Amino acid sequence: MTNYKVIKTANDLSSAVEALSNQPVVGLDTETTDLDPFTSRLRLIQLATPDLVYIIDLDAFRDGEFSKNEALAPLRRLLEAPRPIKIAHNAKFDAKFIKHNLRLDLGGLFDTLLASQLVSAGDIEERHGLAAVAERYLDEAVDKTERLSNWEFELSEAQLEYAARDAAVLLPLRDRLIERLKSESLVKVAQLEFECVMTVVDIELTGFFMHKERWLEQLSVVEKRRIELAEQLQEVLAQESSQGSLFGGPQRDDINLDSHQQLTQALSRLGIPVPDSTRNWKMEPLAAQYPVIGTLLEYRKVQKALTSYGENMIELINPVTARLHADFRQIGAPTGRFACTNPNIQQVPHAVEYRRCFSGHPEGRKLVIADYSQIELRILAEFSGDQGFMNAFNSGADLHRVTAAQVFNTEVDQVTKEQRDFAMRLNFGVVYGIGAQRFALMTGVSVSEAENVLKRYFATYRQLDSYLKDAANRAVLDRQSRTASGRLVRFRYDENDRQQISMTQRNGKNTPIQGTSADILKRALKLMKQELGGSSGKIVNIIHDEIVVEVDEGEAEEIARRVEGVMCAAGEEYLKAVPVKVETEIADEWVK
Repeated sequence: MTNYKVIKTANDLSSAVEALSNQPVVGLDTETTDLDPFTSRLRLIQLATPDLVYIIDLDAFRDGEFSKNEALAPLRRLLEAPRPIKIAHNAKFDAKFIKHNLRLDLGGLFDTLLASQLVSAGDIEERHGLAAVAERYLDEAVDKTERLSNWEFELSEAQLEYAARDAAVLLPLRDRLIERLKSESLVKVAQLEFECVMTVVDIELTGFFMHKERWLEQLSVVEKRRIELAEQLQEVLAQESSQGSLFGGPQRDDINLDSHQQLTQALSRLGIPVPDSTRNWKMEPLAAQYPVIGTLLEYRKVQKALTSYGENMIELINPVTARLHADFRQIGAPTGRFACTNPNIQQVPHAVEYRRCFSGHPEGRKLVIADYSQIELRILAEFSGDQGFMNAFNSGADLHRVTAAQVFNTEVDQVTKEQRDFAMRLNFGVVYGIGAQRFALMTGVSVSEAENVLKRYFATYRQLDSYLKDAANRAVLDRQSRTASGRLVRFRYDENDRQQISMTQRNGKNTPIQGTSADILKRALKLMKQELGGSSGKIVNIIHDEIVVEVDEGEAEEIARRVEGVMCAAGEEYLKAVPVKVETEIADEWVK
C-alpha cells in the first residue's frame, strides 16, 4: 500500500505545499475525466515524496477559475518554481491540463518517458508506457486497470491508491534513469528534451486554424480527379471479360489498382518492364516513357491525399476552440525528429490548394513561416570539414549550382534549371546515404551513369567522401551513432545479411545529420518560448526544419525578425564553421 493524504481544504493544501517545498524532487501525476483539456476536467493532482503522496482533489476547489482561486495560490507557486524538480511520465499530458486549468508553466521538469526513450537509443521494439518502464528498471509491476475508470464522481479507495502509486513510483524510477543517462552520456540531450516540453504544450494548446469550407471544397476536387484517373487506368489496364454484358457489348474486368500482383500483371501485358516492386520511387523513372505510369503515380497521390487528409481532418476540429490540436511526439523517430498524429499536420501536402486552408485566426492574425535553409547540408559540411562544401556556404553561393557546375563540367553561370535540380537531388541524396542504383531510379539515368556521377561528385568533395565512408564504417563497427547533442542511436543487424549491413551503413551516414537537425530545432523551440513571451506570437506548427508562428498583424515584422534571430542562434550553438541561414515569410495563409 502507498501512504497518501487527500487534500480538500485550503489549510491542508497550504501545509502540504510547505512540506513539498522542502523536497529536492517530487513525483507528479494527474487524473482527468478524459484526454482533451478543452472538453474534460482535471480531477486530481498527485505530488509524491518518499514517505507520503499528497492527492489534491480539485473538485473541492471549484469556486470560480482555478487560476484566480486564492486557495490554490501556494500550489501554483510550487508548480511554477524550478525546485523541487517535478518528475512526470509523459509530462506533456500533465503539463497541458495544468496549464489549461491553472494558467502556468511547470518548472523544473524531468520526464521519465523521454528519458526511457533516450536510453533505449532507437530500439523500436521497446515500450515506454509507465508500466513497461517501471518493470524494466525497477522490476516492479504497476497495475493500470483503474486508469479507464470513471473519475467524474466520488472516488473509490482503489482509484486513490492507483493515483498515489503512479506518482510514488516516479521517484525511484528517476534515480534509475539518471544512472542510465549518465552511463550512456545522455544527460545533455535529456536536458534538451526536458526544456522543450513546455513549448510543445503551448503548440498543442494553441492549435492550428483550418478553414473547414476550403478543405471540403478541395476534397471534392480531389475526389473528382481520383474518379477520372481511376477510369483512365481501368480503360488501359483492365481486360475484356470472356462473357458479354447483359446489353450485348464486351464487359470489362476491372483490376484492383491497389494490388501489386494485379497491377504487375496488367502492366506486363502492355510490355512495360515492371521492377521488382511497384512502389512509387521504383516506378517514377518509367513515367517519362510510359504515360500510364504517370497516370498511376498521380492516382496514388490523390488517393493518399483522400485517405490521409480527408474528412477525418474536419472531424478532428475541436468543438471548443474550432482548431486542430495535433499530438506532437518529441521523439517520434530514433534520430530525435518529431512525429505528429491526430491529425498529422506536419505532412499536409505542399500544394497551395491544401496549404491555403490553414491561416491565422481570427481576422488580423498573420503567419510567420520560418525555415532553415539547407540545414542538413550545412551540418554535413560542418561535420565533414570539406572545404569545397564549406566555401560554397561561406561565400553565399548556391551550393546546388556549384555542384551542378562540377558534375556537368560547366561554368556556374551556365548551369541550367534542369542541371541545378539534378544536383539538388544529388546533394540531398548524399545526406541519406544514397547509392548509384537508387539515384539511377530517382533520376532516370542508367546505373553506370549514376556511378559516374557519384564518382565525379566525390572527386569534387573528397573530405565529404571520406567522412561518409568513415561514418558508415563506424556504424557497422561500433553498432551505434551519435548526434551533436550526444543523442545515441544503436544499430542492430545480422552480420551475415548484406542488406542489413548496407542499411546500417546508410543509417550511420544519415543519423548524425538528421539527428543534429532535430537537436537544433528543439533548441530553437526552447529559445523561442522565451523570445515570444509577452508577445502575440504563438507557434502553431513545426515541420522538421520549419516553424510556423501565428501573430497579430501589427507585430508580424518584429516577430519575424525575432524568430529568425532565435533560430539562427540555436543553429550557431552547433555549427561553428558554416553559417546558419533562416528564411522567413509573412503570409495570410500557410503557403510559400
